[in-house]
Amino acid sequence: MNKLKKRLILAAPRGFCAGVDRAIKIVEVALEKYGAPVYVRHEIVHNKRVVSDLAAAGAIFVKELDEVPSGAPVIFSAHGVAKSVHKAADDLNMIAIDATCPLVTKVHNEAGRHSRKGRHILLIGHAGHPEVIGTMGQVPTGDMTLIETVEDALAFEAPENTELAFSTQTTLSVDDTSEIISVLQHRFPEISGPRGEDICYATTNRQNAVKKLSERCDLVIVIGADNSSNSKRLVETALVAGAKQAVLVADATMLDFDMIASAENIGLSAGASAPEILINEVIDALNDRFTLDIEHLNLVMETMHFKLPPILTRTI
Repeated sequence: MNKLKKRLILAAPRGFCAGVDRAIKIVEVALEKYGAPVYVRHEIVHNKRVVSDLAAAGAIFVKELDEVPSGAPVIFSAHGVAKSVHKAADDLNMIAIDATCPLVTKVHNEAGRHSRKGRHILLIGHAGHPEVIGTMGQVPTGDMTLIETVEDALAFEAPENTELAFSTQTTLSVDDTSEIISVLQHRFPEISGPRGEDICYATTNRQNAVKKLSERCDLVIVIGADNSSNSKRLVETALVAGAKQAVLVADATMLDFDMIASAENIGLSAGASAPEILINEVIDALNDRFTLDIEHLNLVMETMHFKLPPILTRTI
């Protein structure tokens, strides 16, 4: 049978970022140091394959700390947690290991600095996302307001005689966030911003790569979890940048081959929590059905690396 020919363009960078690499390594090293089981509060990163592989190695994923035995090692996810979670772990005499991405920690530290100066903080982000919950938990209740949209930014009423500051979730759409920031800065010219960009380098790089990809593709496939903010933003970025269609798939089993058959040039990228094995499995599945002409679109080389927390590098 003659297979349809397709051009497959692979975006780079794609997949794991330094924060995700570090978080996974933290679980692996904790298992080596303390032995199984090691407990992890929530998904360490938003990817079922990663969670499944770590669970098979001896990690136990829990929703809350009351599911963790007193004195046991517990790891906080890469998305960060509220201060109250750290305190609860201390009160329960747990060995707390923080896998929060250092770029999220930077946002936490900024929030604390603004709060200490008496500023009301506007956090640009998505309600319910673990990173947003963790960031809002860095300051007293009432010191921070969540801004999700331009409409929220236009409707916000500032407390009287109070300085303002803004921070952002690290995994947002660069373009959408810029628009919200512009509205806030126009309405409140004295508002304080972050020292440098809050949206992380990996999110920005992956969105820029997908923009370039989308200029040449009528279909863009993004591999990532449905609860992964940065993966969803890649799909949105592809559509805005010119792709006729863009879809988010968790893995190769979710591929819509009828949709793919109708496309000529197919772009492939992956969110920052998606392991390369999922990308390879999608390529294999496409190869089984089509004759592929594979091209690599390399936008930038990432060299960022984050150290493990001292609790794991000190000898027992």
